[in-house]
Amino acid sequence: MAQASSAVTFEGLKSQLASRKYAPVYLLHGEEGYYIDELLSMFENIIPEADRDFNLYTFYAPETGPDTIMDACRRYPMMSDYQVVIVKEAQAIRADQLNRFHLYASQPTMSTILVISCRGAQAKAKDLIKQINTHGGVVFESQKVTDRNAGPIISGFIKQKGLNIETKGLAMLRDYVGTDLSRLYNEIDKLTVALAPGSTITPEVIERHIGMSKDYNNFELVNALALKDFNRAFRIVDYFRRNPKNNPVVVTIGTIWNYFSNLLLVTYCRDRSESALCAEIGIRRSWLPDDYKQGMRNYNAWKLIEILHEIRVADCRSKGVGSRMDSYDILNDLVFHILTAPGKI
Repeated sequence: MAQASSAVTFEGLKSQLASRKYAPVYLLHGEEGYYIDELLSMFENIIPEADRDFNLYTFYAPETGPDTIMDACRRYPMMSDYQVVIVKEAQAIRADQLNRFHLYASQPTMSTILVISCRGAQAKAKDLIKQINTHGGVVFESQKVTDRNAGPIISGFIKQKGLNIETKGLAMLRDYVGTDLSRLYNEIDKLTVALAPGSTITPEVIERHIGMSKDYNNFELVNALALKDFNRAFRIVDYFRRNPKNNPVVVTIGTIWNYFSNLLLVTYCRDRSESALCAEIGIRRSWLPDDYKQGMRNYNAWKLIEILHEIRVADCRSKGVGSRMDSYDILNDLVFHILTAPGKI
């Protein structure tokens, strides 16, 4: 059994499993459940379906004590190189109970692959983690996808699929899918089937195969606000009102907030080089997108502060706090406030 590093990425761990390079003990923990679910499925598939009655064991930590599970780990596989023991819902037991697995992790059976899953939470088991790292195991932390790192994750997955994507297409996918990784991977899989290897994902491709309008979306709304294009901004809001299923107001307001809060950051950034401005807002490139350049011309710091206040008010109202207005009326009012903000506070 090959030794693995103590911490790997999701793609790195997938590659190791696909190459049949197994570690004796794995701890999967963290907030992002999608990665953990995918990895658990891969661990289950290590054992052929015909042999699973004998060599695949699945335990639920709240129902089975650590000693019983460790005894199962010390058995030998039947007519197979490995047995796989999976412990699910380990986040639901006390830290001292989870930590007991360090006794096994310090002397693992090399023909057993033990997988401990803490889905949706970080494992608070220092002794277990130390023994896993010391004895050739793998600790994988599944970190939550945020609005800031969603873009690099999307573009990275697209490259792995042998495709390219335009900047506007990337922004459209990020706004449309958000941080829902399951939905993201499903949508990109659709494009992988529809496009030839090496193809570029354009806004037109997204509109045709995913159903998101290339002209009426959150990316275009932000662009209209950056340019102070009144007519286009209100046309987009009207389109959203007529197509509410694909354009929830709460997502749109979140997108507008991200743009204007980032715009305030670049406004106050001391280093005015484009690479520094990009770094300030977490963009991995050396040139600042045109939307930010336009926004810096049209909105000063006082206007931005006023706009951020209005966005927060609109966000609360859209969620039913202190208002019974239609959510698209709230969005319409917000767009008006943004475009006419006097910046006198």
